[in-house]
Amino acid sequence: MNYEVKIKCNKTQENGKQKKVSEEYLVRNAELFGKAEEFIIKEMQASYEEFSVQSIKKSKYAEIDLSHGGDRYFSCKVVFITLDEKTNKESTFSELMLVCADNIGNAKNYLEEFMKDSLVDYKIDTIKETKLMDVYDVE
Repeated sequence: MNYEVKIKCNKTQENGKQKKVSEEYLVRNAELFGKAEEFIIKEMQASYEEFSVQSIKKSKYAEIDLSHGGDRYFSCKVVFITLDEKTNKESTFSELMLVCADNIGNAKNYLEEFMKDSLVDYKIDTIKETKLMDVYDVE
């Protein structure tokens, strides 16, 4: 299971002052909420002296493509179009996919490459940058 975790931490600003900020992370392959929390606490202790876990929720991403690198994460809503052979009517359903890229144009290209072998017709509905700072895999 994948979980989105939000933490609150103190960060040093350019002027040297501390500021409380929120950061979001995706923790992949955690069996339970508790495992995701335990994992993110262990990871964040290396970076921050003081932080707290604000929320944990199940991720809505059906697919996650991090294979191209990049330093930003884009949420892509893909609408799949199917044809009911009995009624001859189209139906649609959508899924969210997460793509790592440097910019929105590359995210679209990577998503199209990822979807090229799809057996179902689809259209890309939206692509928007997320607030995710990083994606971690629980091993």
